[in-house]
Amino acid sequence: MAVFNDEEQQRIRTAIEEAEKHTSGQIRVCIEKTCSESVLDRAAKYFHQLDMHKTKLRNGVLIYLATVDRKFAIIGDAGINKAVPANFWDDTKEDMLQHFKYGNLVEGIVTGLKISGDHLQKYFPHQSGDTNELSDDIAFMDGE
Repeated sequence: MAVFNDEEQQRIRTAIEEAEKHTSGQIRVCIEKTCSESVLDRAAKYFHQLDMHKTKLRNGVLIYLATVDRKFAIIGDAGINKAVPANFWDDTKEDMLQHFKYGNLVEGIVTGLKISGDHLQKYFPHQSGDTNELSDDIAFMDGE
């Protein structure tokens, strides 16, 4: 699926790497064209399919985006949900939406990644011996 060109994909990968530099949290981006169910259910499905629930501290975050249907969600694993307030991702989603409204998908994703990394750093600071547990590549899905 050619949603983003190579330069845009690299920009997103670099933003993931930067976001994870100061946190033990693990962030992934998942993209598909259409979302045939509730956006949160779809994000949760891919969260598990991508083995994001298998991180040591259960501190994975998935930014999911359905480009044609114009839907997106941010979900965190159990370790994050225990540590943060209920509306933790609301501001991040609002800042991303400001870019998405104008068709700036890459800028919106990069903004979300930066804010996510900053937030995660407060609750899950980088520790010595931390390893990158999940791929920084974008997960492109075909849907069902």
